[in-house]
Amino acid sequence: MSTQTKQHLLVGAGLAVIATIIWSGNFIVARGVIRDIPPIALAFYRWLTASILMVPIAWTSFRQDWPLARKEWKYFLLTALTGVSLFNTFVYIAGHYSPAINMALIGTTSSPIMAIIMARIFLKEALTWQRILGLSLCVMGILYLLARGNWENLLALHFGKGDALILLGALAFSIYTILVRRKPAAISPVSFLFIIFSLGTILLLPAYLLETRSAAPIQWNGYLLGVILYLGLGASVISFLCWNAAIARLGAARTALFGNLIPVFSAVEALWLLKEKITFMHILSGVLVMSGLLIANLPARSRASG
Repeated sequence: MSTQTKQHLLVGAGLAVIATIIWSGNFIVARGVIRDIPPIALAFYRWLTASILMVPIAWTSFRQDWPLARKEWKYFLLTALTGVSLFNTFVYIAGHYSPAINMALIGTTSSPIMAIIMARIFLKEALTWQRILGLSLCVMGILYLLARGNWENLLALHFGKGDALILLGALAFSIYTILVRRKPAAISPVSFLFIIFSLGTILLLPAYLLETRSAAPIQWNGYLLGVILYLGLGASVISFLCWNAAIARLGAARTALFGNLIPVFSAVEALWLLKEKITFMHILSGVLVMSGLLIANLPARSRASG
């Protein structure tokens, strides 16, 4: 492997890590504001904010890319539906039923598995022994954290309505990850995000209007506005740019594995915010996940030509 290729992969890995660090706070936020704003409204205002923030960044390239994007409207509609409208909306609704740790762990454990299987089926991405072993280690690390260091606790794990919604969200994001690999090459990354953010917001509008008929009025304050800005700028614009760039460099299946870092970062953030101590459980879980990512991203040895 050439030095340039190694640097290419290293940049891709770094971009994926940046995205997961920012996204790790999404589950905590979703759980923390359930009394302040309804779930669909939270999703709607997040993506509306992201769309507005993308205007000065993407408008010039969007005008150039619009003729081609219009021809590919079915692709963009499906990508916006899965990656924008459905994924985080399911997560925010699940926040009313499941604790944040369930949301982070179940979603990020299942999504890479789904993405790897779909990448193999639809994109014909290689399923090497390194990727299988790496994925297995990632799942073990997440399950160990979910079990709180005692595997017997998994037997008592309650799988409820919120957990099912998280799985639906994970499926939606897995489909999105696969679709990103099929992005028309002529469409610039910023145009791509502006289109799916805007379309996703429009698709959420009917559900948002329906929700307002039964939900209590939102009491806006500085904290809630800060949350919306964090979600719109950080967890949307910055994270999606990084994630899509990582997919372009690493591939859909390999990038999906980095999603396993989200609950690890979420746990660290929770420990920091709650002033709790890092235990052996957290260290071992992190080692397993990081080892899995390292092994899964090892370059496959090419066979000698005969």
